[in-house]
Amino acid sequence: MGLSDFIEADLRGLIEDWADCALALTQEGSQLTRRELRNSAADILMSVAADMREAQNPAQQQTKSRGEKNTGHSAFGDVAHRHADDRLSHGFSINDVVSEFRALRATVLRRWQKTSPSGATAFQEMIRFNEAIDQVLAESVRHYAWRTERIRDLFAGVLAHDLRSPLGAILNSGEVLLHDDNLSPAGVKAVAFVQRGAMRMKQMIDDLLIFTRTRLGDALPVSFTPQDMGRICNDAIDEVRASFPNAQIELRLKGELGGRWDGSRLGQLVVNLVTNAVRYGSGTVVVEAGAFDGQMTLAVSNEGDPIPEQALSTLFDPLTRARMPNRSGTAAGMGLGLYICRSIARAHQGTIGVTSSRSGTCFTVCLPCSPA
Repeated sequence: MGLSDFIEADLRGLIEDWADCALALTQEGSQLTRRELRNSAADILMSVAADMREAQNPAQQQTKSRGEKNTGHSAFGDVAHRHADDRLSHGFSINDVVSEFRALRATVLRRWQKTSPSGATAFQEMIRFNEAIDQVLAESVRHYAWRTERIRDLFAGVLAHDLRSPLGAILNSGEVLLHDDNLSPAGVKAVAFVQRGAMRMKQMIDDLLIFTRTRLGDALPVSFTPQDMGRICNDAIDEVRASFPNAQIELRLKGELGGRWDGSRLGQLVVNLVTNAVRYGSGTVVVEAGAFDGQMTLAVSNEGDPIPEQALSTLFDPLTRARMPNRSGTAAGMGLGLYICRSIARAHQGTIGVTSSRSGTCFTVCLPCSPA
């Protein structure tokens, strides 16, 4: 009996054996139960059997082996997505999901082996079976990971949004206290510390909101109004100097600096780039801005050790770290700062890039002066 026919003929026994094997494979503390294991077992096995009966040429087999999506097997996607959603809703870990498929593969092949299959045909059927199982597994794990990431992003977004109200109350209360003439010098100093800490928290919460919004597929909201890039840069540099009073920052402006942008967002971009340059570089930080042929170019450069070449490709990815030579701290690109910069540039239909060598590091932002 062929393997696909065997699967259909012995479906009930396979499901029972699968449940036994999967329960034995799962880690201690798993929430898997026999009833839940049976939920999608029949659908998966029947879709695998159906796939094995379809004709397949060498090119299609190679596509499968590379893990490329095959639009001709949408049933796998549906079955795998239902399986992943069910397991996630019951609190299964990704290890539990993988254990199920390990059990399925072992169960089917062991029981089929007892029917004494032999010859080249049996070997080819085993290959087709393994290909099908790998496809369902990959799709189930992919969907499980996507759903998990989305839930985490939603949680982070809701948390960041809800934190803004109590934090606003702290900032407003601090402002009131600072204008109290009866406050002692020690009290004024303490309130100033509270306000600086609260402002830092506000910046982190704002970054987290942008991160979750873009991760969930929403475009970064921007409001284009007439702006002056020189003023944006000056204000941003003043903000950085308030935190780094000893920083050496030089501003170079040339040409027409007017345009239609979101001034608040671009100010955030400049602050992030200049702060990184001051914190992780050395010498004078140079900020240059100028327009040519309808394009505004903003460059922030500093001296110091170059960013490691292997870190450049992921520098603008969220929550990445790049170790600098001879430093114990983290280099430019840690956290969300550069990811936020890229999101702001893209929202303005622009680009951001970086070059880094022994002579220094330079971040360059190019924006249309009047985004459509």
